[in-house]
Amino acid sequence: MGFIAVYITNESQDAAQSIANQLLASRLIACANIFPIQASYHWQGQIANENEYVALVKTIPEHWEKLKTKVTEIHPYQVPCIMKIEVEANDEYEAWIRAEVRHGE
Repeated sequence: MGFIAVYITNESQDAAQSIANQLLASRLIACANIFPIQASYHWQGQIANENEYVALVKTIPEHWEKLKTKVTEIHPYQVPCIMKIEVEANDEYEAWIRAEVRHGE
């Protein structure tokens, strides 16, 4: 069966939670995990080292385009990180994800 996990970086825990809540409310995701990270990257000719928060959200492949569009619309970053990861899990967990995101369709 399979589903996707989407990795989204955010400037703060509040920003990550806000995005997760909006995706949950629209039934684009079944759940989200939010955790702190240390990010290092090139930005505007400089090396940046920042504290960020990742929202790792789970959904079905059919929602990828809608989710990507929604996150781009609501995300405060000029260039948000929105990465799709194809995953497999135990059958019961995958069925739960599908049921939760399809419940709103």
